[in-house]
Amino acid sequence: MKKLIYLGITVGGIAGGWLGSLADHGNWLGVWGIIGTMVGSLAGIWAAVKLGSDQ
Repeated sequence: MKKLIYLGITVGGIAGGWLGSLADHGNWLGVWGIIGTMVGSLAGIWAAVKLGSDQ
């Protein structure tokens, strides 16, 4: 379960940061990049918990 959560944080954070940086014209350390990383990581945790609880 722990590895699944780490995977969710990693994948969600990268995807959210990438989408946020697109909104901030390629700036990964801009406000939207950081917000996107945070939201993506939280979504990754949520998805991992949902996937892990079904097993």
